[in-house]
Amino acid sequence: MGQGDEKDRVVINVGGIRHQTYRSTLRTLPGTRLAWLAEPDAHSHFDYDAQIDEFFFDRHPGVFAHILNYYRTGKLHCPADVCGPLYEEELAFWGIDETDVEPCCWMTYRQHREAEEALDSFGGGPAEMGNDDMDTEVLGDPGDGDEELEMTKRLALGDSPDAKGSGLWQRWQRRVWALFEDPYSSKYAR
Repeated sequence: MGQGDEKDRVVINVGGIRHQTYRSTLRTLPGTRLAWLAEPDAHSHFDYDAQIDEFFFDRHPGVFAHILNYYRTGKLHCPADVCGPLYEEELAFWGIDETDVEPCCWMTYRQHREAEEALDSFGGGPAEMGNDDMDTEVLGDPGDGDEELEMTKRLALGDSPDAKGSGLWQRWQRRVWALFEDPYSSKYAR
């Protein structure tokens, strides 16, 4: 069966965008979801419409174009307009190893992980800011006699020595703002 054979063609509809390729192209990466489409019994294992002779996947069509191109060229590039976690999820769905990403796109692909690692190194990022124990864990113990540390703690918490009776609002203001402004500050903010 040659590449020009009509029976070797397969139509894949991803998110409303139709892609046409050869079964032999899909077989270039064995063990992946698209390689399984090249199998004779694929019609019974996937969402297949016999009337229009196409497989359907409700996935990101823009990312799929890059994935199909990987089967065609052997080079996996990362689109610049797609966030890393989404691309990572799509690679996992299609059964493609992330280490196959080309060196020219590796930094774009890894950017989200490096940002997460940087946030973790600063104490977990915004997700942990709602922690009630933050006062003593992050800023130190006010009972150690260090006046400068006490002033730093008060400034960090929005509390100044001049604000007598600043009230309950001053104490809760940053938490309330985080609740409405930062969806990663707590489970309630999400």
